[in-house]
Amino acid sequence: MRAMVLESPRAALRLVERERPQPAAGQILLQVEACGVCRTDLHLIDGELPDPALPVIPGHEIVGRVVALGEGVQGFAIGQRIGVPWLGWTCGQCMYCRTGQENLCDAARFTGYTLDGGYAEYTVADCRYCFALPEAVPAIELAPLLCAGLIGYRALAMAGEARCVGIYGFGAAAHILCQILRHQQRPFYAFTRRGDAEGQQFARSLGAAWAGASDEDSPVPLDAALIFAPAGELVPAALRQVRKGGIVVCAGIHMSTIPAFPYDILWGERVLRSVANLTREDGLRFLRIVAESPLRTHVQSYPLAQANLALEALRQGAIQGAAVLVPG
Repeated sequence: MRAMVLESPRAALRLVERERPQPAAGQILLQVEACGVCRTDLHLIDGELPDPALPVIPGHEIVGRVVALGEGVQGFAIGQRIGVPWLGWTCGQCMYCRTGQENLCDAARFTGYTLDGGYAEYTVADCRYCFALPEAVPAIELAPLLCAGLIGYRALAMAGEARCVGIYGFGAAAHILCQILRHQQRPFYAFTRRGDAEGQQFARSLGAAWAGASDEDSPVPLDAALIFAPAGELVPAALRQVRKGGIVVCAGIHMSTIPAFPYDILWGERVLRSVANLTREDGLRFLRIVAESPLRTHVQSYPLAQANLALEALRQGAIQGAAVLVPG
């Protein structure tokens, strides 16, 4: 099979031929239909994530068809469409796993980081961490839901019942999340890089009540601000926009250093917290919301061999919505 492989940090991915993997007990072999390109993949390639399992096949927004079932796999059928997310395995025994916080498991393994992922024609995945996906939606439109959608959903859940929501960084996660907010009739406000008129117009087209630069003031005090851009300087900027008792959620796996900020912008019982990974329950809840919402992902597709081009487009902010690799 063909696969795009990261062999060392800060290197381009290399297209290689590998033996097709075989499913072990409890695993599913699937033929990849589409795999989303996530900013986390950039953090992996840039050496900003510790201890990757190099050489590794990136990609953790996988949509594929079941080709073979390992021993003991139940609940899935040959030919079925399934999704494979970032969280690929947990121990099931630690305090976190036993208390509904498997996303914090210290022994967790992650698709496309410590497990081979979906930048390939085939991959294997633990059946316990796979989701059944609908047939009616094209695979390339489903792929961004497996991380951008899931992490966006978890970030929003951390914001509780917030009505007025600010979104910093209008990329793949934000463009999915804003459609959920619009469906729930919650006004949202988009903050983008200064000068990104195209991104701001995209946000308005998806229902933003306001769109402007990340260093501008919100037209209203925010109940919550969700930060998807990996820029630490956005933390104090967002704290200044939320009301007393409001919450700022940092939704990325990596962020540049947060600069010092005065206590008075945190005071007033404002809350600052992070989101780490996802749980399987997040996935089930999110996919139920997707089924009930008129949600549509905006994607730009690339052939598998052009993964480096897709990653560079993402790095340059040239993707509206999400980039997706198509192996076939």
